[in-house]
Amino acid sequence: MTVRRDRTLLAAVVASVLFAQVLLYPGIGDLVTALGATTELDAGMWFLAAEFGAFVCCVPLWGALSDATGKRVPWIVLGAGGAAVGYATLAVLPAAIDLTFGGVLVLRVFQGAATIGAFSLAITMLMDLEGGHGKNMGAAGIAIGTGTALGAPVGGQLSELDPLAPLWLAAALLGGVAILVTLVEDRAPAATRSLRAALSVTRRTPTLSVPYAFGLIDRFTAGFFALVGTLYFQDAFGLGPGDTGLVLMAFFAPFALLQYPMGALSDRIGRTIPVVVGSLCYGGGVIAVGVAPTLGLAVAAMVLVGVLGALVAPATMALVTDLADASDRGTAMAGFNLFGSIGFLGGFLLGGTVASAAGFGAAFLVAGGLEIAIALVAAPIFLRLSLGDPPGVDTGEA
Repeated sequence: MTVRRDRTLLAAVVASVLFAQVLLYPGIGDLVTALGATTELDAGMWFLAAEFGAFVCCVPLWGALSDATGKRVPWIVLGAGGAAVGYATLAVLPAAIDLTFGGVLVLRVFQGAATIGAFSLAITMLMDLEGGHGKNMGAAGIAIGTGTALGAPVGGQLSELDPLAPLWLAAALLGGVAILVTLVEDRAPAATRSLRAALSVTRRTPTLSVPYAFGLIDRFTAGFFALVGTLYFQDAFGLGPGDTGLVLMAFFAPFALLQYPMGALSDRIGRTIPVVVGSLCYGGGVIAVGVAPTLGLAVAAMVLVGVLGALVAPATMALVTDLADASDRGTAMAGFNLFGSIGFLGGFLLGGTVASAAGFGAAFLVAGGLEIAIALVAAPIFLRLSLGDPPGVDTGEA
């Protein structure tokens, strides 16, 4: 019962962090304008890039600190509290002191550096639980999906009232996370390594590079939809921020609701089919969104992509847990989130660049094609190393 209670609380923490993050996306153009930018696409791209650049730089340190100290909860409290301050400062300071948009990006880096600590270590705490790696990562996945599914429409509606309103709600949510996580038992293994040794997890477990590669390309498509997908729906179908949020929910709703059962399924059948076959189909679904001639068909394709994403995501995260030693989990999940953040960063940087240069159709083709390519490249490795069914997968019923 304690494990189930803590799984629920940790899922709520992860969902809250993602909800706060996604609140900003549907109204990103109006938000960066309110913060002093003179363009929407380029400024929105760099506003998102600043946060994810901080994710990439800081997530390994959070994971290594957690493993080296044998603690998770205090670091999550520090990260969530810092992120709350960062969001609130973004809402207040630019207008108060006439801050340039470059200064806004510096604040965004600080907020992102704090946010990733709370996010990555909360997922690591789910890795520490008993009850089946797929099931626990399914809980993480349903939390990620729920947070993003609800954040998009709520953020869109708030943005129509006030472009800065999502920042205030995000600050309140991260403050709540800092309190909520203190109710969870800290199950981190006792510290056995130095900070430097903790950072070298991939050298000890090189097979982690496989789920890292899939995590990178999966998050690439998420970053792509966060910026390019949002602007595509607004440009191609004339949608406002509120309607755009509802269209994004067509992806995030099935992505959220199916994560837990899909994760449990991967405990029974292994990781190969969900990760490899699911990724191939997922890439095709992304391309289908971009070529759909009507809004109705595009929304239907978004639903399909959400279902396929729910098949892939928890199995990929569970594979990290399968492969990593218990004492390396903080750093191993940090590595997964590092590559995921690079992917997300690439999604809106490369996606935005291709969309600007060659149009939205080409951008969707690139995003979906990369997902298919990584699945084709990784499939032989999966089969040769038998990564899909690693020994010792916990399928308990906790």
